Amino acid sequence: MYGFARLAGFFAAHGVWSVSDGGPLTPILGYEDASGQRGLTRFVADDLAEGARKGREALESNVEGWARAVLVLDAYIHLEVGRVDALIAEAVEYGPVRKKLVIAVPYRPEPFAVHRPKFLEIEGVPESESGNLADAFFNGVDSHEEANAVWNAHLDESI
Repeated sequence: MYGFARLAGFFAAHGVWSVSDGGPLTPILGYEDASGQRGLTRFVADDLAEGARKGREALESNVEGWARAVLVLDAYIHLEVGRVDALIAEAVEYGPVRKKLVIAVPYRPEPFAVHRPKFLEIEGVPESESGNLADAFFNGVDSHEEANAVWNAHLDESI
């Protein structure tokens, strides 16, 4: 039911796997068509901001006609503990009723740690369904075997 949240989990986990060995994440756009076929595009540019801009344009325009897509960016968020590195996953379910989910996955680069995801924005889904979105997100994380192993080995739920 919430394929876009599951896709967000899968590609957020892929992002965690990518940054676990140091360095920023090149913006990635993961997508899925109506038949369930997935793909990935990396937005390599002179700077990460330009890559992020190109990724957002692709996510919003959906010229390929995907059923759902997720853009994962390396950024910062502000939490009670201060400014924290985070991967931001912006997921969209295209269709008659557009759904959107933005999740931050805070992490510490050195020594590497992954913190609990933070749901930042939900559109097109009743608040009463947020638990189902979380379940779908974590199902996606679990479905990426290599990344899930890194995520679980470095999980720090203190933040």
